[in-house]
Amino acid sequence: MSIVVDTPAGLVETIGQSATGAWFEVDQSRIDAFAAATEDRQWIHTDPERAAAGPFGATIAHGYLTLSLLPHLTAGLLEVGGIAMAVNYGLDKVRFVQPVPAGSRVRAVSEVTGAEPVAQGVRAHLRTTVELEGAARPALVAETIALFVPA
Repeated sequence: MSIVVDTPAGLVETIGQSATGAWFEVDQSRIDAFAAATEDRQWIHTDPERAAAGPFGATIAHGYLTLSLLPHLTAGLLEVGGIAMAVNYGLDKVRFVQPVPAGSRVRAVSEVTGAEPVAQGVRAHLRTTVELEGAARPALVAETIALFVPA
């Protein structure tokens, strides 16, 4: 279920609300593509045979790959009407809590933790937790900021 408001000003009323996204598989081909794009080809990400005998028992996604999936994982969780655009304003804190093994599934849970009017519109603060299917602890926790500019 999404958090829906008619205007950026309505974000203030959503503080404390959360929404959960769909599960998404992080497969080896995605990890390999990220390794190629970032030139980070460390064996724990790209060598399934060696990684099977390594500390995680399999290849794992790059932490920054998991972070880079936030736009996809959170798409549609917060719907704000009456905007010209929404802009990623940045991050206040990111923690990579545990690795994401290749072939596992993740999903985002986003909670609105703040909303403040600014000259350009409204800055929304969200705590987004990337859950790892079947795990007690999340893969990632990030405090993100989005700027919603009114139409």
